[in-house]
Amino acid sequence: MFIVMGIVMLAVFGSLVFYQSWSIWRWLKPLHTRARKLIYTVVAAALPCTFIIAMITQNAILIAIGMYWLAIFCLLLLIIPSVQLIARLLRFTSLPRESVFKWSGIAVPILLLALLGYGSFLAYSPVVRTYAITIPKGAQGSDPAKNTLKIVMASDMHFGILSGKDHAVRLVERINALKPDIVLFPGDILDDQIQPYLDNGIDKIMAAIEAPYGVYASLGNHDKYNGHIEDIINAVEAGGMKVLYDESVTIGDRFTLLGRKDHSDTERAPLSELVQGLDAAKPLILLEHQPYDFDMADELGVDLMLSGHTHHGQIFPANFITQLVFENDWGYLKKEQLQSIVSSGFGFWGPPIRLGSRSEIVEINVTFSSPDAE
Repeated sequence: MFIVMGIVMLAVFGSLVFYQSWSIWRWLKPLHTRARKLIYTVVAAALPCTFIIAMITQNAILIAIGMYWLAIFCLLLLIIPSVQLIARLLRFTSLPRESVFKWSGIAVPILLLALLGYGSFLAYSPVVRTYAITIPKGAQGSDPAKNTLKIVMASDMHFGILSGKDHAVRLVERINALKPDIVLFPGDILDDQIQPYLDNGIDKIMAAIEAPYGVYASLGNHDKYNGHIEDIINAVEAGGMKVLYDESVTIGDRFTLLGRKDHSDTERAPLSELVQGLDAAKPLILLEHQPYDFDMADELGVDLMLSGHTHHGQIFPANFITQLVFENDWGYLKKEQLQSIVSSGFGFWGPPIRLGSRSEIVEINVTFSSPDAE
């Protein structure tokens, strides 16, 4: 079944590449010479292969080339059909067909460059999104300072080759400027490989995060593709984080923090088992990389669930797909007791661009209150 799916995906991928290449070839037809034809054919065939080979070999240079090609490929999937549709509609006007065809070909690279620039800006220029929530537990007297907590959360950094050292510095500076009480990372800290993370010294950069209650993380599906889990945990914890791997910890005798193994991990413990023996009077915050099982978390007494994984689709129109797959694919959701916040992520996976989403850091200002105050 896996082989059949792989063949189907390659066939679809190849068809889309051919469609894009042929469309561009038609626009370039007036410039054709035998040499240009040969160069175009080689480049059009080589770039998709570079992307595939990069995924297999994990070569840093090929990954960079392949991912930027993938960014162009994704954008052209939006641009070319749109331009062709407009060109067809303009046939019903008095405009000369040759002029329409010529200018539609000129519009494609202009739109491509504009969207590449804008998409890169959205990927590498994170915003801070702020939420204010109340948890009807954990109040300690009337002193407001004892009943508030500032959480700063970032997910899906995908640190490695393209989300590299500069992006890590950006994250640390933004986090420290917010002066958090605690910093939480619900998964996908790495981008499938440990070595680029270590080679870029990102572990040392992350160690500069300042938070009185510390820095905690859970692992995501991309934190374990290439390497033993012990090595990955050691690499992450070298950056001053504590990885909660189906583990819980009580923070300052004020609240409980629980981090789960990723949803894709067949060996992760049931949530019902993990919450056994926890103090139900204390607020319970859950790090769950993939935003699933809200009803179960609600029934088992989780007060705040922090997730990522979805990237809010990352590139339009994929956000419509994530909205169909996940009950909460981005932002805030409240059940009965449970409150869920899903981040679009600080980094990106694959092409280093975003459209219809933006890289973000999440600031959560929590107020603990007595149950009768609700």
